[in-house]
Amino acid sequence: MAKCWWNFPLRKESLAGKVIYQPEKGYRYSLEAFLLSSFVSLRPGERALELGAGCGIITLLLSWRYPDHLFWGLEIQPPLLWSFARNVKENGLVKRVLPVAGDVKAPPFKPGAFDVVFSNPPFYPLASGRLSPDLQERCARHEILASLEDFLKAAAFLLRNKGRFYLICAADRIVEVFSILVKNRLEPKCLRLVHSYPGDVARLFLLEAVKGAGRELKILPPLFIYHTRGGAYSEEVVRAFQLAEAG
Repeated sequence: MAKCWWNFPLRKESLAGKVIYQPEKGYRYSLEAFLLSSFVSLRPGERALELGAGCGIITLLLSWRYPDHLFWGLEIQPPLLWSFARNVKENGLVKRVLPVAGDVKAPPFKPGAFDVVFSNPPFYPLASGRLSPDLQERCARHEILASLEDFLKAAAFLLRNKGRFYLICAADRIVEVFSILVKNRLEPKCLRLVHSYPGDVARLFLLEAVKGAGRELKILPPLFIYHTRGGAYSEEVVRAFQLAEAG
């Protein structure tokens, strides 16, 4: 007999004095969540949505930083949605954070419903890279349930005019991302390349795009994960962790 989605076994962990639940097996949140959450900026009264929320880690980090804001998180995989809902309940966020079951290809919201949308979407096309034996991780890392373009189109559909989209993605897809965004009236405004260490090629990028804006791109200084190859985390990455703890 198949397991009911609310009976998937979860692992309880602690983060900055808060409780975090994730499925015992499958996809685990990573450093990318902290990088994106520290890059997102919210203004008073803005409504924010995460596409592909997973266990809700990025939304949780932002909800702790911005205690007066309302958040929604869209997730299609039942075990991850169950983790997200449990995290919201256990951390006393039921009045401010709403996990929503749904598909980015047909989001259950009205167009222009949000001021800010953010996402850590699948990085890899289906035919590239090593596929994990775990279904959750395959769907989180590869374009199995939805493509990168599906995520970007959903963001454009759900944002009000002049609303902002925040994204973290693999650096080798930057040209593709820019092309899709511009076709959907999302103008890239602020870009930051993420390198493993000084002298290494860019591995990821962080991007802010604005719906219906003019063309003007600001390129920030690079972000290094480590001081040196195999060394300790850089001060900026440590600050991203500290920002989560402060929240």
